[in-house]
Amino acid sequence: MTESPQRNRPDSPGSVPDDGRQNQLTKRGGGAPATRGRTTIADGVVEKIAGMAARDVAGVHAMGSGISRTFGAVRDRVPGGGKSVSRGVKAEVGESQAALDLEIVVEYGVAIAEVARDVRENVIAAVERMTGLEVVEVNIAVSDVKLPDEDDDEDESESRVQ
Repeated sequence: MTESPQRNRPDSPGSVPDDGRQNQLTKRGGGAPATRGRTTIADGVVEKIAGMAARDVAGVHAMGSGISRTFGAVRDRVPGGGKSVSRGVKAEVGESQAALDLEIVVEYGVAIAEVARDVRENVIAAVERMTGLEVVEVNIAVSDVKLPDEDDDEDESESRVQ
């Protein structure tokens, strides 16, 4: 007796013949690709995202205390120093959550409570969207108010020599 080849007869309508490869892939891989490994996000990454998001809010003049802004202005003048977008931001990052502390300088005349609320909302949205972490708190300290007639420490980039 001859046996008919089973290769061309599917077990059920619409099914693909089982040649053993499908089972090997499932067993070998151990699940969906998204579950194969762990992603860690450094505190500095979250600090940069939060710093950029906070600076995007109207009414925020600068980030950081007077001392950190002074050191930052010096660092900006050093070749290769560049501006630090994470100035005034401290992040604590866990496996699935993050907590942030921000220090901001606001423009004179703005409603500080509204600026703080807008900063908080913008920072939470940016960090959660970009990292997938749950932001459990954003603490905001307003360290100064930029008055209209004050010289800006960060804008002293004019050269004395022309």
